Amino acid sequence: MKTLFVILGAAIGAPSRFAIDQYIRTFTTKPYGIFLVNILGSFVFGLSMNTSNNMHGFFVVGFAGAFTTWSTFMLDFFLAYELKNYKSAAINLSASLGFGLLAAWVGITLAK
Repeated sequence: MKTLFVILGAAIGAPSRFAIDQYIRTFTTKPYGIFLVNILGSFVFGLSMNTSNNMHGFFVVGFAGAFTTWSTFMLDFFLAYELKNYKSAAINLSASLGFGLLAAWVGITLAK
């Protein structure tokens, strides 16, 4: 049964990430969409850490796992670095890590 919840969560998470990123990219070439989904996903991870086994599978493994994206984050960072846009690369890296950890902590704190 847990596998079904993971599949359902992923079926919602991946298209949601794509839609949010594509929408935000209509306004800017900066990777703000990926930044936003990764921060929101970190919050969902934290908020859902103490849920039941099936809900953990749905929200954490399925939804947030498919919603967030390490690979696109790394690609955006790498491309900024390759284009010698070091300031943008450093801001993206530090802001993503800092705000991601903060969002996870807030989610965990709210869930208690």
